[in-house]
Amino acid sequence: MRLSVQTDAFDLGAEANAFAAAQKTAGAVVTFTGIVRDNGGTLAAMEIEHYPGMTERAIRAIMDEAQARWSLDDALVIHRHGRLVAQEPIMMVATAARHRADAFAAAEFLMDYLKSRAPFWKKEFAADGAAWVAARDEDEAALNRW
Repeated sequence: MRLSVQTDAFDLGAEANAFAAAQKTAGAVVTFTGIVRDNGGTLAAMEIEHYPGMTERAIRAIMDEAQARWSLDDALVIHRHGRLVAQEPIMMVATAARHRADAFAAAEFLMDYLKSRAPFWKKEFAADGAAWVAARDEDEAALNRW
């Protein structure tokens, strides 16, 4: 299992291909990439903050939980921090398992956790000012199903 919390952009294709190529017994690989969304067309940038060490420990714990709950062969989480603009990738999750149901479920579990509970703080900057991104009810509901 690999975790990277980084400022640098990542190459989705290269990461997905390397992850898939490393799997020797998996029958399924699932990947997901989250991108910076500009809902109103006014987003200048998003700033993502975190506490180094604490963030990695929290995400590693949820990766360990995913591996314990589903028969995962491997998992990858990449999450960026710093200043990002619309359409830039924020994060990537990849899971590998012998069967697709485990790979899909674990990937969704990790994505829901990263969206709602991972210790990142996001601030959006637009022409009319800046605001912290608040938790959304639908994200909480998605996490509660686990």
